[in-house]
Amino acid sequence: MKISDMKNLGSVNEEKLNSVGVKSAEELQVLGTEKAYLLVKDLIDDDACLHFLYALEGAIQNIPKKNISAKRKEELRALYQHVKNG
Repeated sequence: MKISDMKNLGSVNEEKLNSVGVKSAEELQVLGTEKAYLLVKDLIDDDACLHFLYALEGAIQNIPKKNISAKRKEELRALYQHVKNG
């Protein structure tokens, strides 16, 4: 399956992920949210935001990002803050 066919992710995010070597939805699912986010942030988009992180998680879970559990959002926010603050 193409990445852009996943929930929350369109062609722009597919291009970003393809640029770091993630070529399919299956590869993204194996890689996981955190690793995919860090690859994109480190290699091509230093401004990758929290919403991108949520979009990745929702895509992997096959749910709209607004339906991610509060606990999981808290974990993702912690990662985002850690990366943002160095």
